[in-house]
Amino acid sequence: MQLLISDANILIDLEEGELVEHMFGLPYLFSIPDILFVEELEERHEYLIGLGLRLHELSGAAVMYSMQIVSKYHKTSRNDCFALALAAQEKCPLLTGDKPLRIAAESEAIVVMGTIWLVEQMVKQRLIDTSQARLAFEKMKGCGRRLPWGVAEAKLKSIDISRV
Repeated sequence: MQLLISDANILIDLEEGELVEHMFGLPYLFSIPDILFVEELEERHEYLIGLGLRLHELSGAAVMYSMQIVSKYHKTSRNDCFALALAAQEKCPLLTGDKPLRIAAESEAIVVMGTIWLVEQMVKQRLIDTSQARLAFEKMKGCGRRLPWGVAEAKLKSIDISRV
């Protein structure tokens, strides 16, 4: 199965949209840097480990690389740079909706996907339908999550049309 490295905001988006359990039904392995989990998620989101979230350690070289990224891309947080460095270490895509991190990852030749892509995958895998996806996006929006809502709706409409 394909490994995908996530930052914290993706997991929070999906939690707010009540889609976390569906995400772990996708045919992917999900991981996050162990330090990012401890510093940002462990206190209130430890249950993610039981659902299948894996924690990975950064190698020494990846830690050094993350420090280079922090100094190169000033708008990215240290923990976000750990996620980018882990994606580079594992040679796999990064899941993020954070614009500065997305820009940094793309500049570093890391494939990036986000919340909308994950929701689309859930619909395509028939874990949820487009009505559930729309409701999830509404919940995310209501909780103040920041996504390109027009893009999300357009993606759902294109899925609806392709199924006709």
